[in-house]
Amino acid sequence: MTQPDNAFVDLNTREASQVAALDLGSNSFHLVVARIVAGSVQILHRVKQKVRLADGLDEADVLSPEAMQRGLNMLALVAQSLKGFEPDKVRIVATYTLRKAVNAHDFLVAAREVLPYPIEVIAGTEEARLIFMGVAHTNHAQGQSLVVDIGGGSTEFAIGEGFDPLLLRSLDMGCVSFTQRFFANGDISKKAFRRAVTAAEQELEHIEKRYRKLGWRQCFGTSGTIKAIAEACKALQLSPRAGVITAQALQQLAAMVLVWERVEHIQLEGISQDRREVLLAGLAILTAVFNRLDIDQMEYSSAALREGVLYEMEEELTQHTSVRARSAESLATRYDVDTEQARRVLATCRMLFDQVAANWQLSKGDLGDLLGWAALLHEVGLQINSRGVQRHSGYILQHVELPGFNQEQQHLLATLVSLHRNKIRQLETIEWDIYRWQDIRYLVALLRLGVLLNIKRQDDFVPHIEASASEQRINLSFPSGWLVDKPIITADLRREQHQIKALGLVLLINGEEDLTLAD
Repeated sequence: MTQPDNAFVDLNTREASQVAALDLGSNSFHLVVARIVAGSVQILHRVKQKVRLADGLDEADVLSPEAMQRGLNMLALVAQSLKGFEPDKVRIVATYTLRKAVNAHDFLVAAREVLPYPIEVIAGTEEARLIFMGVAHTNHAQGQSLVVDIGGGSTEFAIGEGFDPLLLRSLDMGCVSFTQRFFANGDISKKAFRRAVTAAEQELEHIEKRYRKLGWRQCFGTSGTIKAIAEACKALQLSPRAGVITAQALQQLAAMVLVWERVEHIQLEGISQDRREVLLAGLAILTAVFNRLDIDQMEYSSAALREGVLYEMEEELTQHTSVRARSAESLATRYDVDTEQARRVLATCRMLFDQVAANWQLSKGDLGDLLGWAALLHEVGLQINSRGVQRHSGYILQHVELPGFNQEQQHLLATLVSLHRNKIRQLETIEWDIYRWQDIRYLVALLRLGVLLNIKRQDDFVPHIEASASEQRINLSFPSGWLVDKPIITADLRREQHQIKALGLVLLINGEEDLTLAD
């Protein structure tokens, strides 16, 4: 046996895990597979494919069957790369096009048949946060940084320091959508380019004052459009060094592109064939960004959304829990939530959840955590009006920005708190892509019971309750005699036995289906 054959036999290796992040963008789908070991991310495999999903969005925001099929074909290729990955090691996020498409659910249902992992549709501000986290983990920056990401359908902006994002926005302008709008026929004209720049500047009017006021020391640009522009500036020797775009270089590059009459005729070093089609739109948007935010110089960063997702996935690297906690704490402060009562409800919900989770198959995923956040935030609407608090709370959670939660998680929180008391509306008409309706009805039941049992708003009032469950039943066993001198709680539980039937559940109290009022 040779020396290499004997090598590594007794070598101690540190624990490592493989994770995968898939970004379903409006222009391209990106897969990154990484090995996480000793607090670092090591990229093992990348797959990128042009899909142009945003090309399939019509004026009514309906996604065409052809665009859906392009996306499904790419997911079929990705499925080969993800064979053997556990669900908790894969995270798939979808951005602008699936945020906008009114028939996005149809695509998500079809995608689940091709790729057996949940797809999270994330809000624009959440996309901006994840992009910032990707850049923050992979680039050295001193002081506050501005990060700009031009995607196919939207452009994200983030200012932050270290790993803390301070200001996040997403604007509806992207290289694919602007190509459709201003350069659909492939003709190149200075007039169309100026119109595109003006349209982008109009979008930027919504954010420029706050961004310029907060300020930054360094500016980073990410993703394909900015990468292509940076590479062209390097190849044409317009910038002082590789990966840098200056305001002057951007103007010079735009002037060189506008010499051509047709998009397909563009022949410039650094501009690939598949990037030509959306180059003019990308140049127009970036020109407007430089103009309105008064940027002198931007540095290209290879890290973007998918890297941000990777860092969020690994517990030793992530601040994901604290991100959600900061979102919840911000809301609690803004709406003067009674935090002591919120924690009482949380404790009761946890007590019940832990006992029924196995029988109701709630142990996997983040259902327990989402029930916990709903318990903590169920009274955010109380500041508006105590009457109909559940409606006010649901509305706030549906429409407020909640960093750390994807769109369906946010919708689930809003749904839970909107049903935490009074009449239960039917849930079957709500379409879910990540969660199952039967799991949601279980969470509604547990939240309602947690709120009801803490109606006295007193510490140490709720005793230890033995809870058991079957598919359509939950039984609560109270300590002997505890309900005897509590007629109001008993009446509330009796009423809840009738209300909860709307969820297709039977509530038993000490084994009784129709609780008798205590004497």
